[in-house]
Amino acid sequence: MARAVETCTQPQRKKIAGLTMIALFLLAITLIVFAMTIPNPPSKQSQAGAALVAITWKPASAFADITLVAKSAYVLDMQTGTVLFVKNPTVQLPLASLTKVPLALVISEVLGSSSMVTVPYSVASNISLAPFQTGDTWRMRDILDYTLAASNNGGAEILASAANSLIAAKYPQADERATLWRMNDFAQSLGLVHTYFLNVSGLDLSTTESGAYGSASDVARLFAYAATNDAQLFTSTKEDNVTFTSLNGKKISGSNTDEAIGDIPGLTMGKTGLTDLAGGNLAVVFDIAPEHSVVAIVLGSTVDGRFADIKKLVTAAQVTASAEN
Repeated sequence: MARAVETCTQPQRKKIAGLTMIALFLLAITLIVFAMTIPNPPSKQSQAGAALVAITWKPASAFADITLVAKSAYVLDMQTGTVLFVKNPTVQLPLASLTKVPLALVISEVLGSSSMVTVPYSVASNISLAPFQTGDTWRMRDILDYTLAASNNGGAEILASAANSLIAAKYPQADERATLWRMNDFAQSLGLVHTYFLNVSGLDLSTTESGAYGSASDVARLFAYAATNDAQLFTSTKEDNVTFTSLNGKKISGSNTDEAIGDIPGLTMGKTGLTDLAGGNLAVVFDIAPEHSVVAIVLGSTVDGRFADIKKLVTAAQVTASAEN
């Protein structure tokens, strides 16, 4: 019996060609959307950026059953460039006091650790400067360490004010709020496409507007940069308590706002964030082996949920590292 042979008419060929084009178009869109979940590489000025250029998505089995309170999360192996876990990685959310990390990075461009800073009598945003007292003189590093560890908004304003004229001189294109301008300029230079700052502390501006916004993937890039290039700026963020004395004998002390410090082996830096709009944020960098760091981010959790969330991510990263060794 003769075998049946399938043939295509010209209209059928056109139909098939059309369907093929549609399929290729949809595939291209899918690849673009997938690529958007991986942060773009930062500028050549960053050593951390060089490591992040080769980011790969490789979900680890240790994270498979994790549930988080946080709206968004991101875990990145800084050594291999492997993304181990994501949850809504590019969703733009309020950053709260995570904002103080880029502040520290930009003021350090113009203020050395031993620079003398006098507490001003007022600041542009009218935020309370407590526990700092107007007229007292401090070493820049002492104000910074207290500001980061105790997540102090007054300290952030003092540092931004002290650096403002120096940053304006270094960057003539800056506007009158030069420190804030440089924070946004710096974020752009790192390729933080979802991040921008409206103030220097991250404090909510109103009941509907946060002082800063960003995504978990952006924050991971930011912290990877900070830990690689300026880790010494953030040593106070891994200390339980801090005490400092001004040059005229005034003392201040405070507790670290990160309650998970003792539960994260190998912690090298961290920062909390908490406002009404942000909920609870937490970002940490920790070592899972010598010279092998991981950054974990949770955004939009709760006051206590952020600590439980980050512990889950840290444990899963450690399990993953053990399984690979």
